[in-house]
Amino acid sequence: MQADLVLFNGNIRTMDAGRPRVSAVAIAGDRFAAAGSDSAMRALLAPGGREVDLRGATVVPGFIDAHIHFLSYGMSLREINLSGTVTLSSALERVGRRAAETAPGQWLTGQGWDQSVWEGGAFPAAAQLDAVAGEHPVYLARKCGHAAWVNSLALERVGITAHTEDPEGGEIVRDGEGRPTGILLERAMELAFPCMAEPSDEEAVTAVRQAQEVTNRMGIVGVHTKEAAASLRAFQQLRAEGDLTLRTVAQIPVAELDSAIRLGLRTGLGDEFLRIGGVKVFSDGALGPRTAWMMAPYDGEPDNMGIAVTGAEEMADIIARATDAGLAVVTHAIGDRANRMVLDALQTSRRAGRGLHLRHRIEHAQVLHVEDIARFAELDIIASVQPIHATQDMLLADRFWGERSRYAYAFRSLWDSGAKLAFGSDAPVETPDVIQGIHAAVTRMRADGSPGGEGWYPEERLTVEEAVWGYTVGAAYAGGTESSQGSITPGKLADLVVLSQDIFTIHPMAILETDVEATLFGGAFVWGEPAL
Repeated sequence: MQADLVLFNGNIRTMDAGRPRVSAVAIAGDRFAAAGSDSAMRALLAPGGREVDLRGATVVPGFIDAHIHFLSYGMSLREINLSGTVTLSSALERVGRRAAETAPGQWLTGQGWDQSVWEGGAFPAAAQLDAVAGEHPVYLARKCGHAAWVNSLALERVGITAHTEDPEGGEIVRDGEGRPTGILLERAMELAFPCMAEPSDEEAVTAVRQAQEVTNRMGIVGVHTKEAAASLRAFQQLRAEGDLTLRTVAQIPVAELDSAIRLGLRTGLGDEFLRIGGVKVFSDGALGPRTAWMMAPYDGEPDNMGIAVTGAEEMADIIARATDAGLAVVTHAIGDRANRMVLDALQTSRRAGRGLHLRHRIEHAQVLHVEDIARFAELDIIASVQPIHATQDMLLADRFWGERSRYAYAFRSLWDSGAKLAFGSDAPVETPDVIQGIHAAVTRMRADGSPGGEGWYPEERLTVEEAVWGYTVGAAYAGGTESSQGSITPGKLADLVVLSQDIFTIHPMAILETDVEATLFGGAFVWGEPAL
């Protein structure tokens, strides 16, 4: 076999247990042809082929983000971005600037606010938005995506009043007199959706294309996205135009389960560019708005145990119908009670012999009871987790979960139990930057070194190799694509990342200083065309 492209003189970490480290790789078409020594690989180069001297650079397989809301991330690049606003006034200033640029009456949307870092930590209110954008209906999603901050005009447009009942699985936050404050939790957020314009197909394609460019620059060549029809149509259009440079697994919202069953869709349908994953279900809320479903009340809130977005009976029914139709179930579970409920439902399904071949996943698995950790491996349930949540959420976790935080973001405990881990970002909740995710998994520290010492619950740290595995082999397995993705192995798709330094040997805190110098997708550079 002759190669079109040979990369040599590198520090290539293949993530292939049979040959974990080589200096060169040969590529024929869109596949890895061989991996080995410089001389052996260069001897495979066809006449007119190209060879690239890596000059000692470290190379790993292309990264896969196993949990991302890709269209939402693309749209967030154009919406009001409230990430990093450390005060309420700074958030309001950004909203006011956008309002001044927008015709009155048009919706203003945005995301990323986090009241926990503002003085006092209290939820904001509609009146504060009224003062800077009273002529616009405003809808701003919290960074976690489980709470929304709206103004009075938005409440009016949506028809939410003091007499509006809370929807099942959601809450309209009210003041002492029962009037809506402007905060919507969980399924109450959906009350606003019919009034806000969905992105047109053209807008969705533009957003996905822009997000694709950004993530390719981060070394990401695969995503598991969890959105509805507009997202899937956008990916299909890019695929048809030959412009898709992400291998995409599209999860189906549970609201579309019946439609998917009627159409005969099954997990795995598709090709190496775009395929159907599982059915995405929400079992509970999130830590930030204290809606994650807990076994015991939140510290300091004796009456609050969170919100069960999907109860046990409904969850069992969803799992039964999905598995009988050949669809895996991908379930959001953050609180310890939510995780146990989902594990119980999956255990019942497994013992009944349903869908034994399907790779069910729990997304986040954010805080676990110690007795439930071993159940992931026992039941063959993938833990699809996001390392950057650990460092971003640690202060809130300590504040509201207290001692239960010992088994929050318990990556090492899950790994040692034999569970299969897949890593992602949950963007736009957090950045999709994989380098930041690896750093978080390895150090359990923020960029400024907090919380100090050896990190937050350092016994849950992973090695660099294990962290990279989660973003490559583990994520590929979770998507059912491990035969073609995840490692630099002959016969697999030629996706890889060239890094600016050796993250496997440098001081762990220096990982954040690493740049992605080039991204190869299917044998072609989609970012950082060398000369290296």
